[in-house]
Formats: sequence, C-alpha cells, structure tokens
Amino acid sequence: MAENSVNAARRKRRKRWWTAISALTYVTVAFGLAWFFESQATTTVLFVRHTDTDIFTEGDDPGLNARGFARAEELATFVQDIDVVAGVDAIYASEFSRTQQTAEAVARRLELEVNVANPYDVEEFMADVLSDHRGEIVLVVTHGDAIAPLVEELHGSKNVPPIATDEYDNFYIVTIPNYGKVKTLRLHYGARSADETSSMRRGAPL
Repeated sequence: MAENSVNAARRKRRKRWWTAISALTYVTVAFGLAWFFESQATTTVLFVRHTDTDIFTEGDDPGLNARGFARAEELATFVQDIDVVAGVDAIYASEFSRTQQTAEAVARRLELEVNVANPYDVEEFMADVLSDHRGEIVLVVTHGDAIAPLVEELHGSKNVPPIATDEYDNFYIVTIPNYGKVKTLRLHYGARSADETSSMRRGAPL
C-alpha cells in the first residue's frame, strides 16, 4: 500500500511537471510567433499631392478652389477603401493650407487627426514615420516636388516622374517590409477633367 501511494505521488508530480513544461512551452511559442509576425510587419506609405488651387505667386498660402475641394472628396472615397481590413492609420500634411484642406477631407471621413510635418525635411520625416507607424498604413498629403525625394528616401523607386503643374491625381503606394524589396506603385484616383487629359500645362503651383 505504501509503495502504491509513493508511486501515485510520483506520477502526480510528474504530471504537474509536464503540465508546467507544456504551459511554459506554449507561452514561449506564442510569444515567439507574436515577435516573428511583428518583425515581419509591412509598413505602407501613401503619397498624394494636394488637390487643385488657383494660380498664385510664391510665398502665398492659398486654399483649394472649388475643383480642389471636389477632388479632395474623391480622394477621401479612394483612400477610405484602400484596405478592406484596417484602412489608413495616420495622416500627415505640410503646414500649408492646400495640403491641410486636402488631408482634412480624408481625415473627416476616417475620423483621424491630421499630423503636420515638413515634407522637405526628407530624412527626419520618413524616419519618424517608419519609427512611429511600423506595420501601419500612413497617408502623406504633400507637394508635387516633394513626392519623388520622399519615395526615394524609403528606398522606393528612383524613377518617379516629375509631376506636371496641372496634374493632381497621382497616387503613390510604397510598401516597406522588414525583410525584402520595397515596392512602389502608381495609381490615379477620381475622374479626370478634359483639361487634365489634354496636353495643356498651366502655371499652377506645387
């Protein structure tokens, strides 16, 4: 009887030990998988130029014109459906009215705030985006001459063509995985007007 009791106690201790080991193994594997998938997270940065403004001289800070406000709503509709699961997580714009008003149309639709950043401080701006929004989708509303340097800073395409002064519907998507090649896509959003589909190039500002 005594020997049976001792054997039973040993079996219970072994069972508890294996249960503890199994639980520890499960927790370790779960944390390992969580770390692995987090390390694989892809950050996506969307770049778009502000929408239409009237012609102005350097140093002015005009807002959008009527076409610009209408196009900003087209942009909001486009961005709203950019990801079927999560959608845009953060929005950035420069300090100028034309980028602020373009971004606000999207922000209102997505119930997000607009963060202000200097797009011409390329290295610091992109470093902050990658650090603060790892694994997220970020929209940057900026100026025509700022898009190519920002894309290149993320190791995206070095062949982003110049954006014409009357060209407002370019939409760039840069995906940055932790491992692997950065990819750059260019899309167009909204309906193009007759002026935009022609070869006319008016002196609209960046």
